[in-house]
Amino acid sequence: MTGTEERDLLRQTVAALVDRHATAEAVRAAMESPRGYDESLWQVLCEQVGAAALVVPEELGGAGGALADAAVVLEELGRALVPTPLLGTTLAELALLAAPQPDADALERLAAGTALGTVVFVAAGGDHDDYVLNGDLVGAADTDAVVIGTDGTRLARWETFEATAVATMDPTRRLGRVTAGATAAIGPDPGIGDYAALLLAAEQVGAASRCLDLTVAYTKDRVQFGRPIGSFQALKHRMADLYVVVQAARAVVADAIADPSPTSAALARFTASEAFSAVAAEAVQLHGGIAITWESDIQLYFKRAHGSSQLLGAPADQLRRLQAEVLGSAG
Repeated sequence: MTGTEERDLLRQTVAALVDRHATAEAVRAAMESPRGYDESLWQVLCEQVGAAALVVPEELGGAGGALADAAVVLEELGRALVPTPLLGTTLAELALLAAPQPDADALERLAAGTALGTVVFVAAGGDHDDYVLNGDLVGAADTDAVVIGTDGTRLARWETFEATAVATMDPTRRLGRVTAGATAAIGPDPGIGDYAALLLAAEQVGAASRCLDLTVAYTKDRVQFGRPIGSFQALKHRMADLYVVVQAARAVVADAIADPSPTSAALARFTASEAFSAVAAEAVQLHGGIAITWESDIQLYFKRAHGSSQLLGAPADQLRRLQAEVLGSAG
């Protein structure tokens, strides 16, 4: 699935499923469930859309798609803050595919959605980020899990491990800490961190876009001084500026996914993080006091914006990466 028409159809299909199965009420029910996501929706995404199979070659049980296909799905899921294990599972698949002889059985299970995957990014010295995608799920006794560790240079399959949940501010994305036991080498890391940055950036753009849509809709309904507040010129300008920010971020992310590199991945992540954080902050202001109440969805977007910006490297880290890449290429 590489053509523009096919990708547009994929986007429309996922958007329709989200509209039908992931209402605001359904998202709240999913995030408060024992597993933190809607298992029936996950099954639908895997069986009807092949969401977990997109980056896996057809000969290994997948759909034979590209990174951009997975990005389309994650963007649409991000719009509604749909909790799913897709991002971590997709990264695990990309890591397994880097092996000289990929584990066909594990890839088939991941592609079918019957197994869940995650990648743990390990820093020099053995320390790693506490915030591991699907980290609270892979340790469950009833979960078939594939865990990959990377130090940015080499990939290893974590054959045994311990996993515990980590409390975070964002209830729509469950995270955890995973500690390695026995490991087996896979091979060189092809840039899993860059793939993670690009896919997360696509999700952030989707969430930022929807957050702005909700804000515009609210300002049309909220009446003050006998007029909808969205008719006030000052608010029109603020929302117009946010629209430009979101569209610029979308363009940067799209270009980066079309031509992935360490530089484009860092730029995409930084731009998407800044855009989503800016939109979420303004959304809180434009919604007034209601935005910080539990009943409002805007507080969920605000939490997702700040949680995502710190996940897999804060914006300041991305700036340092960009600086290193630019100085390195100049030298």
